[in-house]
Order: sequence, then structure tokens, then C-alpha cells
Amino acid sequence: MRKITEQSITAIAPNAAAAANGRKLSSGGSFLKLWRSEDDTFYMGECKGSGKNPYTTSADFIAEDHPVYRCSCPSRQFPCKHCLGLLYEMMSGKNFEICEIPEDIVKKRDKLAAKSAPPKSPEEMTPEEAEKAAKKKASAAKSASKAKAKKLEKQLEGLDLVEKAVKELMAAGLGTMGGTSLKTYQDISKQLGDYYLVGPQRLFNRLIIEITEYQKDNKESHYDNAIDTLEKLYSLLKKSRRYINEKLESDDVSNDDTILYEELGGAWKITELEAIGKCKKNARMTQLSFWVNFDEARKEYIDTGVWCDLEDGNVYLTKNYRPLKSLKYVKADDSLFGVMNVPSMAIYPGEGNVRVRWDGAEFGELTAEDYGKLRGFAAKSVSGEAKAIKNTLKDAIANPVVFKTVAFSKIGQTDEGAVLVSKENDTILLEDFPEIEGTVDRLYILPNKDYLKDGVMLCGFFYNAEKRRLCAQPLCIIPDGIDSVIRLLY
Repeated sequence: MRKITEQSITAIAPNAAAAANGRKLSSGGSFLKLWRSEDDTFYMGECKGSGKNPYTTSADFIAEDHPVYRCSCPSRQFPCKHCLGLLYEMMSGKNFEICEIPEDIVKKRDKLAAKSAPPKSPEEMTPEEAEKAAKKKASAAKSASKAKAKKLEKQLEGLDLVEKAVKELMAAGLGTMGGTSLKTYQDISKQLGDYYLVGPQRLFNRLIIEITEYQKDNKESHYDNAIDTLEKLYSLLKKSRRYINEKLESDDVSNDDTILYEELGGAWKITELEAIGKCKKNARMTQLSFWVNFDEARKEYIDTGVWCDLEDGNVYLTKNYRPLKSLKYVKADDSLFGVMNVPSMAIYPGEGNVRVRWDGAEFGELTAEDYGKLRGFAAKSVSGEAKAIKNTLKDAIANPVVFKTVAFSKIGQTDEGAVLVSKENDTILLEDFPEIEGTVDRLYILPNKDYLKDGVMLCGFFYNAEKRRLCAQPLCIIPDGIDSVIRLLY
């Protein structure tokens, strides 16, 4: 029988409640009959429901990386609790009677296979088919190119609006923040949406938030944050204008390897990233930390995972954006433990810890060799990494935190607070980054104080404006001699 783990079930569940309900169906004896195909690719069950007749639910594993779950119930959740219950039946080792794969499932498999089949190559086409395909492709490319060029021209108009607003605010001076009319900036922010300027719009929203808070309490921190936001906005303005002009002048409006594409309203598809070579095949990834935060400027929750590539030690991020207006339609991410074996991993453009994404993967367990690799990837010195980290953080549109693993001899205490002492005896102050849940205090309540000696720590490096120095937030510990990841945030 196919092996199913608790983690693989919770990973595909639309939410924790659905997983819990599926578990209850399994443990409560709701499944009346269970079947599986002889080749172990298809599982099916009849489950008692609220209706007169039982629901028929199935799990089709003909495509290992993209299982298909089906159910006759009216639920809008996907997979529904009955599908999850079927998986719990499999995990529990229940007896499944061997059956033939239903005819309707065979037909659905054929349709999916035909849909996903690669198009004919020119060699396989008749001359007429090849000519027709070429004309269709050329026409689609021409239309897409015109639409992209028109969008870029519209964005240039929006950048003029941004520049004018920034210059007016700079001329008046940020000292006028307390008397600034918020409506002016709120109107500009709304207009930027019409100009497809997602990045500038987000920064304008942050500026509005800081001005609003400053008018409430007159705290200098809001003034400092407003200056930082304006600097980032001005930097993004210059880079975006240069980028758009170059694209239009070269008459090349195709997607390319730059973070500006997203900042200017673009949304990458996995296939598009693969087309420009931004992908890695057969990656082995393990998650070291996970958290959820709410971005007021974006009006959405962001589920963030920090992952280490077990082949080369690179640290990547996964981001799942859940806008407030569509929370019930977007599945929340959760912590994942063990190894994800990813056939094809798309890698987003950018500097530092770039975002990655994949469609399907198989779960595995971390081995002793994997833990050895994680320790081997860690930097031995903080000062040796500091210059590269600072250069990354200087980029106004880059992530404000750089994640790296560091080998430490101990976690100590000074008058300023907790410090990490690296294997080469240099130190970094441990502080909490404002936009991530605090973890420093959790160091003091670890069940084993030996975890604070001779290990590896995943650190989130950031510039602390108040202390005017580089600091690091502790996120997890990999102790020496113990094959375990002690998460401070998950």
C-alpha cells in the first residue's frame, strides 16, 4: 500500500479544521467501504455524510507529483474532509479491497493526459498544420508585445505622478508631516493602481501609515520610518524609469531576470520563470523556520517559510500572499518538517534570499547525512559575512532581512542583551526584527541549556536603526551531536 504521512495530509488540507474533521471521519468509522487499484495508483471509499446516500471519495496518484482528489459531496473546500479522511484511512493501514479503476476515472485520466501533453513538434506536423501554428504563434506574440508596450507607457505616466508627489513632499520638508493632508496621498495611492505600479503604491501606503501614526503620537520613530520609505520610493522610481525606458527603446518587452518586473505589477508564472532559466531540477529542500505576518500596506497576510537547499546550502524563501478580501479562497501555508523532494523548483529574480515556488513535491525524512550537510553549510564567522549582508541590505527594494546559518560556540549575554559568539570568536547582537514575531526571549526558556553551546543557528540579519548597527534574529538551532532542528519560530 501507498505510504501516507500525517504531514503530507496537513500540507494539502485547506485548513486545520478540515484536517481535523477528516481525522474524525476516519477514527469514527465513517467509511463504509474501501477500495484500491492493483497498481496502487487509485484509492476510493464510501463515506457516511449528512445526505441519504454515502459520498464517494477518491485519490488518484497516476501523476505522483500532482494527486487528484475527487468527492461527490457538495463541499467547496478542496480537498474536502472526506478526501482527507480517505488519506487518514490509508495512513492507518486500513484494509482496501482490490478493484478495477472505474471507467469514468479512466476517461478523466485520458483527458488530463491529453491536456498536459506537449504540442506537436514542427517535424510531427503536416505543412498546413505547421503554417497555421506559426501564424497563430506570431499573431499571439505580436498582440502580447503591443499590450506590454502599452502597459509600460502607462507606467511611465504613473512614475511622473510619483515623482511630482515625492518632490513636493521633499520641498515642504518632512517636518510638515503633522499637518499633512492624508487625502492627497490616499488619492495618489489609488491612482497608482490604475497605472499598474504595485511597488510604488505599496510604499505610498506605508508612508500614509507612518504619517497617520505620527499625527497620533508625534513619535520620532514614525518620522524615521517615513524617511526610510521615501528613500526606497525614490530609489524605486529611478530604477523603474531607467528600466522601462530601456525596454521601450530596445523594442524588447519580454520578461527578464529582474525584481523590477514584480515591483512594476508583474506576476510570474512558474512556466515563465522556467523559460528564462530560473529553475532548478530535483531539488531537496528543508524548511528551517516559518511565520505569518500581516502587511498593513498590502492589506494581506504573508506566510513565509525559510528553506535550505540540501545540495548547495543556499537559503531561499517561500511566500504565500493572502489578501484580506479573498482570505476564504486562498489556502494558508503551514510549517513543514523533513525534506521536500522537488522535481522542478522555480526561482524568482532578486538578490539575497530569493523566493522559490513549486507545484508538486514528495515528502521525505531528514537523514543523519542531511544534518551533517546543514552544519557544514554554516558560516564560521559573522564578520566574514557582514560585508556581503550589508551590501544586500543597502538595496532599497531588496528584502530588509538576510537569512544565513552561522556556526556558534555559544550564545552569551552582555549588558546590551543576548549575543551569538561564532566559531571564530566574533559576535553579533541578537535582536527581534519588528516585522517578525519575537524569538530572542525564547532562547532563555529552552528545555536544554546545552542547545546554547556549539551548534548552528539560522539568523535573520537586519540593520537596527535605533542601535545603528547590524543585528540578527535567532530563528532555529541545529545542535552539534543531536540530529534535530530546534525551531524558535514555526
